[in-house]
Amino acid sequence: MVKIASTFGRSGTHDFILLRASAVIMAAYLIFMVCWFLSTPVVTYEVWVGLYSNLAMKVFTLLTLTGLLIHGWIGIWQVLTDYVKCSRLRGVIQYIFVVALVVYWFTGLFVLWGV
Repeated sequence: MVKIASTFGRSGTHDFILLRASAVIMAAYLIFMVCWFLSTPVVTYEVWVGLYSNLAMKVFTLLTLTGLLIHGWIGIWQVLTDYVKCSRLRGVIQYIFVVALVVYWFTGLFVLWGV
C-alpha cells in the first residue's frame, strides 16, 4: 500500500475525521464568541484582556487555532492535489503553505500567551 507523505492524516478517512472535528471546534468557538459579545455590553481593552487572561480561554483559543490550521492544510492539500499536476511545483507550494501555517500558529501562541 502506498502512503502519501504530504497528507495531514494517514488516510482519507482520517482527514475526513480531522476536518469534521476541527469544524466542530471552530463552530463552538464562534458560538462562544458571539454569545460573549452579545452578553458583554461594553467591550474595552480591560474586558478583552480579562477574557483572554483566563487559562481555559487561552487553551480554547489555541485549540481553535490548531483546528483552523489543520482544516486549512487539508483543504490546501486537496486543492493542490486536484489542480496542480506538476509534483515539484505542488511540493514548493505545499512547503510555502506549511511554513506560513507554522508561522501563524507560533504567532498565535506568542500573542495568546503574552496576555
